[in-house]
Amino acid sequence: MTPALRVDGLGKIYGPGTTADVAGTGPGFNRVVSPTSGGIVAAWDVSFEVGPGEALGVIGESGSGKSTVMRCICGDEEPTTGSIRLASVDGGGTDLRTLSPARRRALRVDRLAVVYQDPAEGLDLRLSAGGNVAERLTAAGWRNFGRIRERASELMLRTDVPLDRMDDPVREFSGGMRQRVQLAKALANNPPVVLLDEPTTGLDASVAASVLDLIRDLLEELGVAAVVVSHDFAVIEMLTQRVVVMHHGRIVEAGLTDQLLEDPQHPYSQRLVGAARG
Repeated sequence: MTPALRVDGLGKIYGPGTTADVAGTGPGFNRVVSPTSGGIVAAWDVSFEVGPGEALGVIGESGSGKSTVMRCICGDEEPTTGSIRLASVDGGGTDLRTLSPARRRALRVDRLAVVYQDPAEGLDLRLSAGGNVAERLTAAGWRNFGRIRERASELMLRTDVPLDRMDDPVREFSGGMRQRVQLAKALANNPPVVLLDEPTTGLDASVAASVLDLIRDLLEELGVAAVVVSHDFAVIEMLTQRVVVMHHGRIVEAGLTDQLLEDPQHPYSQRLVGAARG
């Protein structure tokens, strides 16, 4: 089966330097800053696949490179090297990096959705909850107001946003409610791949738990391929079947989520799991 998402050899360097300056960085050197150029090797040689209906976790501490990888996949950042392929684009035969910026942006309408840590990145706070969903639908060619309204209402119900608040500006919503609206908007056109970047960071514990329950139920119901980026093993354990561990821009371990939690092999993974088990 063709993976819904395939990432091969992805790398991102910020600042000065070239691929030749990668040497001297990474977990073995305990640094991401090139000793020769001062460039930041935020991620390097990152590869993974995600199948339809599967959720892959990407975990690591702040600065590990996990969010950089996500932003490269969705087009917010331009990778230095590597390839990104979606089964929904030319059957996986086209590297998304070869597409024009306009074509890359168009993929965000119905092929590749993103749920950001900060809902303000994924929502227009000036619009209503329903207006945010309508914006995504009209970008996909929806024109009938009644059908748009019906679809927005359906998504509000599915993401537990009260219908009597559908016409309220999102800027008036709490953090947890904004995150629910962002989920509704992301799922509006049934994208086959969804990226979630720290989806519960900054939320109160009870709110975070309810949002996680919602995300888990939606992923199971819709059967999308998902990449869940988090520093929290509780989030990864709840949402994913497989996980990759990133440290200083590199993948240091990969495996089934439950197995890695029970028997981590890399010292860094052991430290993360030990901290999670507390």
